[in-house]
Amino acid sequence: MVNDKRLFLASCFALITTAFSFSISAGTLKQLGTDLGYTAERLGYINSLWFFGFPIAMIIGGLIYHTIGPKKIMQIAFFSHFVGAALTLIAIYFVSSSSYVLLLASNLLMGIGCGCTEAACNPMIADTYQGETRNKMLNRFHMWFPGGIFVGALLSELMTNMGFSWQSQFWLIPIPALVYAYLFYGQTFPKASVEQASSLSANFKAMLTPLFIFIFACMALTAITEFGPQKWTGLIMESSGAKPMLILALTTGLMAVLRFFGGPVTNILGQTGVLLGGAIIAALGIYLFSTQTGAMAYVAAIFFAVGVAFFWPTMIGFVATNIPKSGALGMSIVGGVGMFSTAIFQPIIGGWIDSDIAEQQALGLSGVDLDLAAGQATLSTMTTFPIILIVAFTILFFWQRGKSGETVAH
Repeated sequence: MVNDKRLFLASCFALITTAFSFSISAGTLKQLGTDLGYTAERLGYINSLWFFGFPIAMIIGGLIYHTIGPKKIMQIAFFSHFVGAALTLIAIYFVSSSSYVLLLASNLLMGIGCGCTEAACNPMIADTYQGETRNKMLNRFHMWFPGGIFVGALLSELMTNMGFSWQSQFWLIPIPALVYAYLFYGQTFPKASVEQASSLSANFKAMLTPLFIFIFACMALTAITEFGPQKWTGLIMESSGAKPMLILALTTGLMAVLRFFGGPVTNILGQTGVLLGGAIIAALGIYLFSTQTGAMAYVAAIFFAVGVAFFWPTMIGFVATNIPKSGALGMSIVGGVGMFSTAIFQPIIGGWIDSDIAEQQALGLSGVDLDLAAGQATLSTMTTFPIILIVAFTILFFWQRGKSGETVAH
């Protein structure tokens, strides 16, 4: 017998593991670079492996879900999460010339674990619940990515204030992994629907349409708009007079609340209206990050959170609503390209930071002033992403004008 409540709770803890792996590494990025002597570009390559592993596992998992089922995919997720966390701890506690390679491998494994979680839990929840209950539960599941980052950021800040080392914060990551492994253990999983498995050719045909290709390209930009500033918050904002982990907690906490109530907003504005409005507000938020310090950095975080909160679920929902024949595979592909784009841009952003540091040093800046000026210059460059999206979503708004049936995604 399927214990739907226990399976759903386990799925949430698996997503919290994903969120912890994101927030803890983001909040300790500067200390990692300082203590291990890595440049921002090298840190970018470490970040990128997490974002490479995610889409690889997500897409492959989506393809094999109907063959092997969610149970085996989640077993792979746990192995990847746990071994990835263990390799990270070895690399940072026993620092050596091998630490960099270990961190690359650990982030790749963590990304694979996170991608497997998405690949298994989304269709599993969809197979467990029906109708409006399905949409409600999928919304509540996805709420735990920003919600888990919020919790992880607060715990990280608390441990820092209590005098714990930055390395010790990584011990938080295996905790929710052990919880979801316990909750999944011995459970009967729902049988996977075979409808999508028999229509892969129709899925691929639908993905070759102009609208899908357009959304595919836009997803690459919405993802880096959301994850670019977030992943580098600790390193960039530490010199602004604001607490990086509190900024991360404020941003993700607000995103979680907004996603919980995302349905009514999308019903009023429509999916294209939400995307266009989000791009405008996100551009303003990143601009404020690049110009403000102190308490105003928290105001910037609010604008940023409101701007990016609905990007991910609405982009996935747009595909489900307007390109339904692409099926679950189409949603996985769009989600995968979002993470893949973020992976590609991580070392690029790191290179921007290194270049901006060199440029500001040439102007005579040093210390905190140098870090602040370089970080703000990099954030200013990042505004390019949402500015392009404003143009793209304006086109999409008029392209889809007059069409009905827009709803928010899970």
